[in-house]
Amino acid sequence: MTHDTTTRSATPPPAVPRIAAAGCLTPSRVRQWAKKQYPLYILLALLLFAGLTSDAFFTVRNLQNLVVQVAVIGIVMLAQFLIVLTGGIDISVGAVVALAGVLCAGLFGGDNTLLAALVAITVGVAIGAFNGYLVAFRGLEAFIVTLGMLALARGLVYAYTEGQPITPHSPTFRVVATTATAQIPVLGIIWIGVALAVAFLTRRTVFGRRVYALGSSKQAAYASGVPVKTTMVAAYVIAGALVGLAGFLLTARVGAATPTAGNSYEIDSIAAVVIGGASLAGGRGRVLGAVIGTLIFGVISNLLVLLNVSTFLQDAFRGALIIFAVVLTTVRFRRDRATRARS
Repeated sequence: MTHDTTTRSATPPPAVPRIAAAGCLTPSRVRQWAKKQYPLYILLALLLFAGLTSDAFFTVRNLQNLVVQVAVIGIVMLAQFLIVLTGGIDISVGAVVALAGVLCAGLFGGDNTLLAALVAITVGVAIGAFNGYLVAFRGLEAFIVTLGMLALARGLVYAYTEGQPITPHSPTFRVVATTATAQIPVLGIIWIGVALAVAFLTRRTVFGRRVYALGSSKQAAYASGVPVKTTMVAAYVIAGALVGLAGFLLTARVGAATPTAGNSYEIDSIAAVVIGGASLAGGRGRVLGAVIGTLIFGVISNLLVLLNVSTFLQDAFRGALIIFAVVLTTVRFRRDRATRARS
């Protein structure tokens, strides 16, 4: 019997104690919860500032544009969130988005939208499985593996496209990115649906508990019977599928696959996860916080455009926000550790 086939620690807790605990809503617990919601407070402050400084921000058209802009990077962020939970990091997500995009638009001429989506997701799954295998079974560092994949995928993109955009032939290719339901863009609905699925996967399934256990301590997880290697590969495969889907959706939104697609997605996704309260050491974080982190970056980018701020200054604002997020997260985790030590 091997550790990869044992699941002693993955047994779900009984429902009754969870319900009982949920019912004990005391003022102290509310205060404790409120102290940890700093990403939400940042987002609310940004929305207030945006409303005061730009009359165009809260128009229906601009809010729809905002949702469309953050939906694709939001899905990439969810992929990054899964990897960060395991204690890893994936800096190849932007390049894989570009590779999935050009292949789904270029293979078979982009004549079939459904086939194009399957091609993009398959590309993401294959790359995710390869990265996961090297990290889990060969013991390589996730940063080094994904750094190499970033260069490989981006090189393949330029070799395949020769630096030129590829336009799919299917007339329905852009439907998913240009339609709305009840004035809500379909891209936004897809993003929220994927976010709910990832939240359920990480918080309500045995697999999710194993992922958190990996990030907390691989040695402890292995000793308690968690299939460490297969769980890690599965996390990379799921993340790869999400990145591939994002590549297809980005191509559909733009109307063409460009070799520069996905640039800076790795930085933005990592920053969104961190500002949402996740720990880069792994084992800590919530999907809601990561979603709020994505919205924070989206609101800032959108507002800076409305205020006609220079593109170079926009990059500076994003960099400052990343530094602020890392500092804030570090202070919070140190404070939590000190609180636990005193108790």
